[in-house]
Amino acid sequence: MSGDGEGDPAAFVALHGAALRASGVPARYWESLSRKLRGEVFDAGDYFGIMQVEEVDDEEEGDEEMEEQLKKKPNPGNGPCFKVIVTNENGLQASNPNSVFLIDHAWTYRVEHARQQLLHVPGLLHRMANLMGIDFHGEIPDEGSIEQVLQEMWKYNQTYQLSQGTAEEKVPVWYIMDEFGSRIQHSDQPSFATAPLFYMPQQIAYTVLWPLRDLETGDEVTRDYAHGETDRLIRKCVLLPWVPEEVLDVNCFTPEPSDEYYQAILAENKEKLPVVIKPPVYAKDKVFKVFTDIQQVLNNLTHPRFVFTDSEGQADILYNFSHFKDYRKLSEERPEVMVNQFPCENLLTVKDCLASVARRAGGPDGPRWLPRTFNLQTELPQFISYFQQRDRRGEDNHWICKPWNLARSLDTHITNSLNSIIRHRESSPKVVCKYIEEPVLFHREDVGMVKFDIRYVVLLRSIKPLRLYSYDVFWLRFSNRAFSLDDLDDYEKHFTVMNYAPGVTLKQVHCEDFIPLFEKQYPEYPWTTVQADIFKAFAELFQVASAKPAPLGICDYPSSRAIYAIDLMLKWDASRDGKRIMQPQILEVNFNPDCDRACKYHPTFFNDVFSTLFLDEPDNCHVTCIV
Repeated sequence: MSGDGEGDPAAFVALHGAALRASGVPARYWESLSRKLRGEVFDAGDYFGIMQVEEVDDEEEGDEEMEEQLKKKPNPGNGPCFKVIVTNENGLQASNPNSVFLIDHAWTYRVEHARQQLLHVPGLLHRMANLMGIDFHGEIPDEGSIEQVLQEMWKYNQTYQLSQGTAEEKVPVWYIMDEFGSRIQHSDQPSFATAPLFYMPQQIAYTVLWPLRDLETGDEVTRDYAHGETDRLIRKCVLLPWVPEEVLDVNCFTPEPSDEYYQAILAENKEKLPVVIKPPVYAKDKVFKVFTDIQQVLNNLTHPRFVFTDSEGQADILYNFSHFKDYRKLSEERPEVMVNQFPCENLLTVKDCLASVARRAGGPDGPRWLPRTFNLQTELPQFISYFQQRDRRGEDNHWICKPWNLARSLDTHITNSLNSIIRHRESSPKVVCKYIEEPVLFHREDVGMVKFDIRYVVLLRSIKPLRLYSYDVFWLRFSNRAFSLDDLDDYEKHFTVMNYAPGVTLKQVHCEDFIPLFEKQYPEYPWTTVQADIFKAFAELFQVASAKPAPLGICDYPSSRAIYAIDLMLKWDASRDGKRIMQPQILEVNFNPDCDRACKYHPTFFNDVFSTLFLDEPDNCHVTCIV
């Protein structure tokens, strides 16, 4: 299948040059690589061999240095120790343009499908068990062997991401190299480098292997498992899956990041802050022209004081679905135009920023209303120390690993495996949050006691003074299977977002029906009290998020208004006097949430939202003032 111009090197470079440059593959190898990819030439066997290294018996006298090396046992897995060595009698010259090799992938998958594939793909479990040194002799996959592979695979996994496609298609792909690639050991001074390459004509990913220096016959083939990481402590942490160590001496204290951190986020977002303006004053009977690209607004906003316009330049209100960036220009040229966003609101809506600003309320551990959260890019050693300390004390150590900026539970994983969390850091920027091991559950007659979460829509009218409202209807989402702290990859047991999964049951209960059912199950916890605690958490969150000037806090721009959805759960906790309480746990804050259900069941929803935010007339709307 020759889609790169029948072997034309220029066509190959046009398709793959950017990826090869990003991976650091030297240009001298590209033509040979193109030829090997086109012909599916796997010629590593002509140059390398796999050698099994015998364990040295402690009783035997021998070369002490060799014994020390073997005790470290660099090989991943539990099985025999292997090394890859150069077997070609002429060695290998790094300057030779043919010294580049393809490694095939034995297993490619997304994490959420791993268990099912091990169960159902013929021969896969057997091959993975052999590769990882796990005893498996049966013909039929058994749970024990599958669990072992799911644990061990983090020592072998590599990852890449597709840059095009839907959000689902961009979820990281993990792969395990074939037996040859998986036997290449780690070294801090590696002799080779590797990089994944997605070969467009075949739509297949391979790993490219090339030497970093000249090698002689018998020299070992090694690569750096922590490639690109220069900080000694971070390297130590990244290498823990293969070289287990304790990191208990690292303080797990996570103070709020520096001012420069927030400045860098502002620069990365390319947001331009507004100039200071006077709050605009509008005539009491003014009819506002609304420019919007949101169909739900176009279909449902019927209030007589709002009319739609197709001209952005003539609008009084810009109600955009995508993120607005140039507040400076808007504030200088049209300060009276209102916009449905606040500068720097990403401090709430992006998960790592949410955890950072929340520490203003609860110190380094964070407030009680936010699960303990670590940024895996910047707080990995602190997290590992905290994990190992909890492990030592015998405390629950289930964690949920989430991308900074994806919704709908995409690429979100629950695990109690430290290796898994460390490796997930390689795929995309992530936070890791303490998984709620004791959630308040809801009894579903058809299923039993299930997890549920609650979505509130909040309306931010202004920052100074802080004015925050909650829409009076909240939404509920339920798991489909009874909760227990196992089967961590069972989506319908541990997650509640069911409306995007085809063929999955979607349980719906209106909040008016939910409250009496909840109070019947938990008579000591009236909903008014629970909701008062929820609103108190919301108030604290917005107070700390706006406590500092932009870009350290949400910007006080008088022409900004916004609507957010806050997702939360309830967990069992103890008050200071030892009483069992339901503690709200804010999970995330969403920008421009999907309001389809709101409009469907509450036709006045957008009339209420616009009246509260833009007319400053909340009295006859279905909203409650929080601050």
